[in-house]
Amino acid sequence: MFNFLKKKPIVTEPKPEEVTNPSLDSSNEAVDQDTAILPVATDNAEQTPTKKGLFSRLKTQLTKSREAFTSGLSRLFLGKKQIDDELLEELETLLLQADVGFEATSQIIDALTDQVSRQILKDPNALLESLADQLEALLTPVEQPLVIDADAKPHVVLMVGINGAGKTTTIGKLAKYLQNQQHKVMLAAGDTFRAAAVEQLQTWGERNQIPVMAQKTGADSAAVIYDAIHSAKAKKMDVLLADTAGRLHTQNNLMDELKKVKRVIQKCDAEAPHDVLLVLDASIGQNALNQAKEFHQAVGVTGLVITKLDGTAKGGVIFNLAQTMGIPVKFIGVGETLADLQVFNAKSFVDAFLDRQT
Repeated sequence: MFNFLKKKPIVTEPKPEEVTNPSLDSSNEAVDQDTAILPVATDNAEQTPTKKGLFSRLKTQLTKSREAFTSGLSRLFLGKKQIDDELLEELETLLLQADVGFEATSQIIDALTDQVSRQILKDPNALLESLADQLEALLTPVEQPLVIDADAKPHVVLMVGINGAGKTTTIGKLAKYLQNQQHKVMLAAGDTFRAAAVEQLQTWGERNQIPVMAQKTGADSAAVIYDAIHSAKAKKMDVLLADTAGRLHTQNNLMDELKKVKRVIQKCDAEAPHDVLLVLDASIGQNALNQAKEFHQAVGVTGLVITKLDGTAKGGVIFNLAQTMGIPVKFIGVGETLADLQVFNAKSFVDAFLDRQT
């Protein structure tokens, strides 16, 4: 059942225990997710919320994307008794406006049109259910959680992305997540361009007793990460999270520098980096696809972390990324707290995006 089709509007309010600190609300444009030092939760309920709590939080935090899309669906389906070409054309327009992307939208509309022609779908309600199934089918193949290789010692995760995507903040949250999974974690402050990035990782390390390998601002990023890998090996760390300086995918010299970092890592361990996670800001919409293509070509991205989904109406871009790139989505960021870095789940995302109760 889709809540937006009910006669009375449903207003979803966060439960008391899920209310985040308003001063840390990621919808506040004053917060820079690459420089903000976030408080580290000490309560286990905050660090490991229940499955129901995670879905409720996700549904609340996806409000902008959901309302932008479902308000159009509500108007489109109001009073409709049958499926016709006009309905399908308007649905196609809504999907494109929601940043689902041309290729993903075409695939969805073609599938729906085929089902209508074969009389599998006979009314708008059935069409909506099939739409939800199509969206979930797009995302299910990229629902692949981060798996730490227990034999690697350390499992090296190279974090990349453009300036302002929330990369350094994500590293801090991910470090705490992995620590809660009983992994021994080390951080490498490879973003030597910004002093704030080094300080931020050091703060996370101090608060959570996570060692941080860092050098002075302006040091060679590859050298910092090289030293960190040797240190992590000596200390028998399970995971090394290596930060890198933010760079635009169009800056060829900086992308070449990133390739150098990867080559240096492979001198320490031919199998490393075991994962390359690209942090993408959902609010940039379809430009995220261009970023994913360029970073993947440069360093072979193995997973995506899509951030700032709570502060944008462009959350539909995740469908286009899934359909076009097929790169696994490891995590999504839907807010500023530790619990708002969530392991990606296709069904939960679609249910929250469409305001569907199952």
